[in-house]
Amino acid sequence: MLGVVNLDKPVGPTSHDMVGLLRRLTGTRRIGHAGTLDPLASGVLPILVGAATRFSEELTGGRKRYDAIIRLGQASATDDAQGPITPVAGPLPGPEAVAGALASFVGTFEQRPPAFSARKLAGRTAHRAARAGDPIDLPPRSVTVEGIDLLELSEGDGWLDVRIDLRCGPGTYVRSIARDLGERLGTAGHLHALRRTEAAGLSVDDAVSPDDLEALATEGRLVEALRPVGELLPLPVVSLGTDAAWRFVHGSSQAVADGSPGKVKVLDEAGRLIGVGSLAGGELRPQKVLPLDAGA
Repeated sequence: MLGVVNLDKPVGPTSHDMVGLLRRLTGTRRIGHAGTLDPLASGVLPILVGAATRFSEELTGGRKRYDAIIRLGQASATDDAQGPITPVAGPLPGPEAVAGALASFVGTFEQRPPAFSARKLAGRTAHRAARAGDPIDLPPRSVTVEGIDLLELSEGDGWLDVRIDLRCGPGTYVRSIARDLGERLGTAGHLHALRRTEAAGLSVDDAVSPDDLEALATEGRLVEALRPVGELLPLPVVSLGTDAAWRFVHGSSQAVADGSPGKVKVLDEAGRLIGVGSLAGGELRPQKVLPLDAGA
């Protein structure tokens, strides 16, 4: 089997749990995912099956979209609902102040990762160090937020929930945005709930649940959940004839007629993905290849 499953991960299981589910259903160990979702998050989790795992880097690095609820008026040690949660005294901001603060996050900026994250520094993992009481001072990194729309405000006893539609680039921590939004508004904030609605060119509207996959596997129709990985790679296309495609999958560089320099996805005459290459100076060099009969 070869392709990508658009899985709607529920709240609770880890992303690795979902990889384990697909390993059991497909009978293959060669399963991965493109972009981790925390246990408290739900939504689009692209599961890579078979040789599609070779393209994890390309599928992980694209645009993502989230439906998120940020709770203001409460701080969290983990910057999310996992806590522990600490109420913060003081007035809560009004709608205009919230909208203005959200707009300040649109663009490219340096973001401080959460203390409880999978980031590593000098061989130490941040969340493990934080749980041991010796948190790591992680350096900020550049992230891009394409847009934030304020969808809804809901007020409770000492807290204000801010529901947003967030479109961002790879590596963006929504938990950090929640934390920093609270700070900019003179209170505290944490990520109360998160649902990923788009990733790797996939939409949650077309996603399948774990129960759906179990049912398809029982009926011998699991292959129907697979999407061709070639359709999802966000790269320019180079098409090769029969002889050139054979040379490409066997590791040979070759001249091509045109194309802009950079990474490209390479198709055979039938329009099937046979790999990813780099194009420079009119020469195509293989980087990752699939067998010609892979049917990707």
